Amino acid sequence: MINHDVRVYRSEENLQRQDQLAWKMAEVATDTVAIDPEVEEMVINRIIDNASVAIASLNRGPIVAARAQALTHAPTSGGQGASVFGITEKVSPEWAAWANGVAVRELDYHDTFLAAEYSHPGDNIPPILAVAQHSGASGADLIRGIATGYELQVDLVKAICLHAHKIDHVAHLGPSASAGIGTLLGLDTETIFQAIGQGLHTTTATRQSRKGEISTWKAHAPAFAGKMAVESADRAMRGQTSPVPIYEGEDGVIAWMLDGPDAKYTVPLPAPGEAKRAILDTYTKEHSAEYQAQAWIDLARKLHGEHPELADPANVASIVIHTSHHTHYVIGSGANDPQKYDPKASRETLDHSIPYIFTVALQDGAWHHVDSYSPKRAGRPDTVELWHKVTTEEDQEWTRRYHSLDISEKAFGGRVVITTASGETITDEIAVADAHPLGARPFAREQYIHKFRTLAEGLVSGEEIERFLDAVQRTASLGAGELDQLNITAAPGVIDLADAPKGLF
Repeated sequence: MINHDVRVYRSEENLQRQDQLAWKMAEVATDTVAIDPEVEEMVINRIIDNASVAIASLNRGPIVAARAQALTHAPTSGGQGASVFGITEKVSPEWAAWANGVAVRELDYHDTFLAAEYSHPGDNIPPILAVAQHSGASGADLIRGIATGYELQVDLVKAICLHAHKIDHVAHLGPSASAGIGTLLGLDTETIFQAIGQGLHTTTATRQSRKGEISTWKAHAPAFAGKMAVESADRAMRGQTSPVPIYEGEDGVIAWMLDGPDAKYTVPLPAPGEAKRAILDTYTKEHSAEYQAQAWIDLARKLHGEHPELADPANVASIVIHTSHHTHYVIGSGANDPQKYDPKASRETLDHSIPYIFTVALQDGAWHHVDSYSPKRAGRPDTVELWHKVTTEEDQEWTRRYHSLDISEKAFGGRVVITTASGETITDEIAVADAHPLGARPFAREQYIHKFRTLAEGLVSGEEIERFLDAVQRTASLGAGELDQLNITAAPGVIDLADAPKGLF
């Protein structure tokens, strides 16, 4: 890897485009280095993972609305259109990216990478796949494009913090997906450079979408970034240019949205000829909840088995979770969001509340992507009583480990101290989720397939499940125009297209 220093430049300094971060990213995208076998395997795992959580979301409100919007935009004359999860109709690729992006993100149940910034790098897949289907690309083309998307998003997330300035993390997704599309299509460096600039410029938004009462826009935010990436690539291919320099300009993103005119960042990018392997540093979710809650669900399940008496709030005086800065301030009591303790809060809010999640997992010894969030479950009196005894505190050592770039010590858990009503103290800790590559039960192909089968059951026919699993595991050998095989059709009666909200289109 090469570490690139990035700072703000005054206009009169005339920073040459070859020295700009967006250009260096574009050079990574145009590097035709071979894909490592383990990277290919993981790309396929994540295509399966995305399909799993998208299928489980097919009849949730945001997906129904996004799908209805997409269906009003037929394939264009420039290609053969792209598929939408659950149905056979094709739409224009930017709208397929939109609908599928919402479906993938809705349950907060796919992959993650956490460093200086947060990210769900699997959000790169819907826009890149949509363009691949529309353009008649091959499976090998798709894998190369996805590898680029993951690489650049992970590299940006390692180096540039957005949330400290209340900028939503999808600002790293617009550029990475634009670059991934460029790799997929074999575009030149100049064109990808312009697409990256537009992809960033159009996707910088505030984090209010993840604060307080979290709305349905949480699922739409990455889908919008993916849609913008498709449109940015299209405009760049037509010769349209972007703000330059987009990162380093004196009126650019860094100067006015991030650390300001004196900012300095160091962004690691692969050297010429170096394989794009960043996807291997990412990790998926066993549970449908914000990633920083994954390890806590596993620890709560363990404590449920060892101390079943803790499920009764009468036996508990307090539960204090000692964890990282991010976990405490984003999904913990440090956020100072009363909604995180409100049994009538939205699902989107509850899956960003570690006090709620730890309570339910401690009481149930399990986690379910639907049942654990139901209003009935959230409103159970004994749950509400125990829930309000759970608080979080920042622990500097867990914060240090959270930010560590050493994968062997990077951690997203912490230590819990439970004081019982009798004054006894029960203490336990966990560093990473069980499904993490360094966890107790790391996910491999078998677990991804199991997750898909579990979430598709009752929504997709057995025959269609087997067809998809066969096709997706052959992604690398799928020829030009054969990527429609990576779509999934719901069983008859699961989706009622007529029962969708009406809008403008």
